[in-house]
Amino acid sequence: MKHYETVFILTPVLSDVQVKEAVDKFRTLITESGGQLVHEEDWGLKKLAYPIQKKSTGFYYMMEFQAEGALVAKLEIEFRRDERVIRFLTFSLDKFAIEYAIRRRNNQTKKEA
Repeated sequence: MKHYETVFILTPVLSDVQVKEAVDKFRTLITESGGQLVHEEDWGLKKLAYPIQKKSTGFYYMMEFQAEGALVAKLEIEFRRDERVIRFLTFSLDKFAIEYAIRRRNNQTKKEA
């Protein structure tokens, strides 16, 4: 199983409940299809670098997971079908990116403590 990271942006007109529903949908898709979630981060409402679909902000969410390549294709199809998602990016992590992600998570936990 390869290591992947996906970041997606949800439309800013959603309520907190709707954002959680959308995230839960993608989380369950990953876990039910044989993937394993490693880490998740809710980056919250942020300003976009440029307008997308006449919107200047969006809810950012990042998921790091391990899965087979077929699951990534299935996940990206669901991103395209869901009208709440305005942008997404999924990429495979190499060994250096995995080490960096682990260090970043450890630094976040130190700052929170």
